[in-house]
Amino acid sequence: MRKRKLVTGADQSYRQILARQGYHAVGRAGAVKPCLWMRRSLRNAGVCYKEQFYGVRSHRCIQMTPVLRCNQRCLHCWRATDIDTFDCPGFDEPHVLVEGSIAAQENLISGYKGHSGTNMDKLTEAHSPNQVAISLSGEPTLYPYLDELIELYQRRDMTTFLVSNGSSPDVLARTRPTQLYLSLNSPDEAHFYALCRPRAHGFERLLESLMLLADHPSRTAVRITLANGVNTFDPAGYARLLELADPDYIEVKSYMHLGFSRKRLPRTAMLSYEDVLTFARRIAGHVGYAIAGGSPISRVVVLTRDGAIARITG
Repeated sequence: MRKRKLVTGADQSYRQILARQGYHAVGRAGAVKPCLWMRRSLRNAGVCYKEQFYGVRSHRCIQMTPVLRCNQRCLHCWRATDIDTFDCPGFDEPHVLVEGSIAAQENLISGYKGHSGTNMDKLTEAHSPNQVAISLSGEPTLYPYLDELIELYQRRDMTTFLVSNGSSPDVLARTRPTQLYLSLNSPDEAHFYALCRPRAHGFERLLESLMLLADHPSRTAVRITLANGVNTFDPAGYARLLELADPDYIEVKSYMHLGFSRKRLPRTAMLSYEDVLTFARRIAGHVGYAIAGGSPISRVVVLTRDGAIARITG
């Protein structure tokens, strides 16, 4: 058993910012936020592209983070990256985050019972979440008990999607999520530092994580978030890095003009779906993948080796 260092406090100013954005504290260092698509799904107004592509149910998904800090300050990030939340006195126990996130979700959806547009069958199902997206605010691999956290969710028959910036390959190596995402937002080392702005680590960590994906036992995905005029160049460079990972899925997605990113990038940095599709085709041509699906409303295209997607059931 690894020695625990529990949280004794948190940056209250940052907490207050997050609370105004709809985040709900879990324990002392984690958080849950109801996803836009979870709310829309409960009202029969659409579903997340992850349901469209992979089969996970939007209304039964929890979106959470085990730690409210990040070791990068990416230009396109919607978070308040100018506020230094890197220093943290400790971490919550995994069972606190699992139980707390489920309880928070239960509380968050309770108000939908009185809404005339709610699909009551979906609401009933939503009270039994079966999917968790560990991707909200911060870099989850900075949480030292991430493997245990994922295991506890899976013991509850919940699928787990983990999204990482690739800065901690040693942590990724011991995690076993249902689907492991790696963010790739630069086609080369030269632009990595300007676009992702890491606090301490170097490009070699990302390379190690990409290579780790090639043999990882989980389903793997690499997500490229494109910002017009920022990183929409050199598809061959992206392809060279993707070949290291040999992922099951490649997602090419437009930057969205949301949150604090609006202070760093103009609205014109968002790509149209047609532009995302064009860039995805260029990458596909270099790596030998095929277009497997797309979501115009989310401005995202998914590529696979054979143009097919294995949907998750359960």
